[in-house]
Amino acid sequence: MNIQHFCVDDGPGIRTTVFFKGCPLSCAWCHNPETQASHSELIYRSDRCAGCGACVSACQTGAHVLTAEGHALDREKCIRCMKCAKVCRYEALESAGMDMTVDEVLSDLLSDRAFYETSGGGVTLSGGEPTAQPQFAEALLRSCRDAGLSTAVETCLFCPADTLLRLAPATDLFLVDWKLTSDALHRQYTGVSNALIRENLARLCKIGARVILRCPMIPDVNLTEEHYNGIVALANAHPNIEQIDLEGYHPLGVGKSETLGKTAPYRNEAFLDKGTLEEIRASIASRVRIPVTISGN
Repeated sequence: MNIQHFCVDDGPGIRTTVFFKGCPLSCAWCHNPETQASHSELIYRSDRCAGCGACVSACQTGAHVLTAEGHALDREKCIRCMKCAKVCRYEALESAGMDMTVDEVLSDLLSDRAFYETSGGGVTLSGGEPTAQPQFAEALLRSCRDAGLSTAVETCLFCPADTLLRLAPATDLFLVDWKLTSDALHRQYTGVSNALIRENLARLCKIGARVILRCPMIPDVNLTEEHYNGIVALANAHPNIEQIDLEGYHPLGVGKSETLGKTAPYRNEAFLDKGTLEEIRASIASRVRIPVTISGN
């Protein structure tokens, strides 16, 4: 989906984050809905459209039309050829997703080597879900390792165990997303059970992998004592978990969904306030042996 440079919240030091397309979960509050589908998608930002008509000329299926009210996009006619995005001078149209080889991605990552070396940083695979493209993820991680780059994988752990064990030898750190303690609520808000996630976390810890637990805190979904207790229980049960990161909800995914022609299932448009987040952090920190941080702070 994207290669983002100079990231400081995706593992230690300054990092370059490679965002993969495709995810087996469909979290209602997803902050990156443009990474959920495995195929490319057309992003349309109406506020940037100048009504020039270049997309109308480029489109072979009639998906783009200029009317008296302005530009109209019929997504049912769109075949995702992205010809319209290529001719849009105002960045109102953009392709969400691109095809790249491992060597192309690695070349981009190596351009930041000096920043990794001075900060103790490296490369993080994120998404979407990196394990949804296991062969590419493994090849990229091994190439990074051969080039002397530190590696991290942010993952929901909803994947076959053998996929995880293939990635582990070339991964220095796993950033494991833990969304909901209740299996019933996990099914309701993400579309899948958390049983496999629990099992894979145990597998990672059994082989001695380094793990940071990343916990999105979502109002009206998981701001409950049951969930806080679940986070504490996981951290205390697995010595390999070396830190807990709390990630406060932000509403940016709502607007992103609209640019894809979708409606976000969870439409809270308020940021989770820092005071509430700090209270949650203090409650969890008082019951675990490891640091508990707030992402971005």
